[in-house]
Amino acid sequence: MREDFDELVAEAAAAPVDGWDFSWLEGRATERRPSWGYARLMGERMARADTALDVQTGGGEVLAAVPRLARRTVAVESWPPNLARAAALLRPHGVRLVAADGDYILPFADATFDLVVSRHPVDTPWGEIARVLRPGGVYLSQQVGPASMLEVSEYFLGPQHGAARTRRDPDRARVAAEAAGLRVVDLRTEILPAEFRDVGAMIYFLRKVVWIVPGFTVERYRSRLADLHALIRARGPFPAHASRFLLEARRAAG
Repeated sequence: MREDFDELVAEAAAAPVDGWDFSWLEGRATERRPSWGYARLMGERMARADTALDVQTGGGEVLAAVPRLARRTVAVESWPPNLARAAALLRPHGVRLVAADGDYILPFADATFDLVVSRHPVDTPWGEIARVLRPGGVYLSQQVGPASMLEVSEYFLGPQHGAARTRRDPDRARVAAEAAGLRVVDLRTEILPAEFRDVGAMIYFLRKVVWIVPGFTVERYRSRLADLHALIRARGPFPAHASRFLLEARRAAG
């Protein structure tokens, strides 16, 4: 078991985690996708748009899969490891990639886009989104909801209370959107089952989704990871739940 543990740790610790592609986890971890089908909804709106912006595009994976992009499509990303990946993936599709600063002051003129999209943004710059939308423009976003993967956080960090359970609340997102001058026309939430089938899958996930266990490193949590490895061997996959919400908002016309 020790050799198996060390091999799984070494493999996951060496795997690249740039971009937002989780195919490395295929067969090793699962998470049910939301029923609304964000990629489909995004594609439908892109096909009707003239100018569109993808905020926090990651490695560009979701945007690159859209069958028909807006006539002028721009993507914004700030994390340096994602920029080269996104540029290589989006350039053949005619998408302009812009490197933004970490505060997400969007480097565009007022009323530039009739569609803004964002999948799993770290934070939502509501005022900036409202500013760059044209009158009648739409913001469509799938976001991580409250207490997502709480079972994982609590396994490594202990019981979580207060903000750890309530941040990313969809009702707060609605209030923030409306305060920025947008009208929320759709808001849906789902809790989705997930599981991790080996300790390597957990390591890879925590290296990539860094807010679940802030400051995670293999060295810091090696003892807890060894216990997890033994637990999975004895009882089967580690269960968790992902929280997601879909929000669609519109800027008033005229």
